[in-house]
Amino acid sequence: MSGEEVPKIPSIELSQNRFLLTSGPKETHAEAKEAILKKIKEDNMAPFYELICEEQGWPLDTDLLNHMKKENEETLKKLDERLKDAEENLGETEISDTLLARAEHFAKIGDKEKSLTAYRIAFEKTVALGSRLDILFANIRTGFFYRDNDIVSRNIEKARSMIEEGGDWDRRNRLKVYEGAYLMTIRNFKGAADLFIATLSTFTSTELMEYKDFVTYAVLSSVLALKRVDIKNKVIDSPEVLEVLHEIPHLEDYLRSLYAGDYQKFFVSLAALETSAMKRSWVLFPHYRYYVREMRIRGYAQLLESYRSLTMQSMAHSFGVSEEFIDKDLSKFISAGRLNCVIDKVNGIVETNRPDAKNAQYQQAIKQGDILLNRVQKLSRVINV
Repeated sequence: MSGEEVPKIPSIELSQNRFLLTSGPKETHAEAKEAILKKIKEDNMAPFYELICEEQGWPLDTDLLNHMKKENEETLKKLDERLKDAEENLGETEISDTLLARAEHFAKIGDKEKSLTAYRIAFEKTVALGSRLDILFANIRTGFFYRDNDIVSRNIEKARSMIEEGGDWDRRNRLKVYEGAYLMTIRNFKGAADLFIATLSTFTSTELMEYKDFVTYAVLSSVLALKRVDIKNKVIDSPEVLEVLHEIPHLEDYLRSLYAGDYQKFFVSLAALETSAMKRSWVLFPHYRYYVREMRIRGYAQLLESYRSLTMQSMAHSFGVSEEFIDKDLSKFISAGRLNCVIDKVNGIVETNRPDAKNAQYQQAIKQGDILLNRVQKLSRVINV
């Protein structure tokens, strides 16, 4: 399947709409419900229809369900006849292709257990390395669809092992995107950022996410995880990012404002992205509070690095918030050991107490020098003996 369009099975877009209906903002619920029902009817998703009706408390349309079940039975009957013909009259390739088609049928209609079983049988009957990898990618998408990280992690591990045996360039890059998405779901933003940046110029995994979503994840993970100089070199100056950055609301302001030290714009765009992107993403939603908190800490720390002390009034003005907000926010992070500063409430001043970098290097050099001298002295005593 390398070089060919990978089928969007199961539909991650459907999974996203299910997330919006369950956990997204209220204003997204009606549109999400409409999209879900439309997809269910288009693909005759009888098993998924039963699942979503039970989950959401919807009344079950028996006529619709029976119609979809009948369509599924006819499709499966045709696939079974095709498989029988392949086993009796054709070769291993045709058998493998038909087994894969059966697995995709079950995945398409939303039957999780039958699809996983069918993919396993297809995997066992498939010889070509590339085709076996494609089946693992389908399993990973199934894991994402049902938010089953155990399925995702196990199949990523298998795929990584097989890629080392000789996977092609396209599938290597595809695995990086899949693994990056998985790392985002388990809050490993540094690992995700590295993988996303490595695939910015080679992204083709539209069966998992659209390119704009991919760039959004790449930017958000990088701004949190990378050093400032790396953000400039690898993200801000990236042609692939620049190509679509202006099309994604608030993302350009967010990326550039932190680097440029425009902290008021940074806070505004961070809050906007929390609402428009993080709370509407099945990948980021479980972590949006953590992400926003960590980015506030990063913004405060970056400003404080430039000063030995500054007034609360000045700091509040820089971030476009009240002095009361800054006082409360800083106090929380200082007490947790996340910011190296103290607040002088009497004089309304924030004083940094972070060790100077050069001084820290000097102390480390002295420590290493003492260790070296001790070793030399011990060695000289041995030689003298």
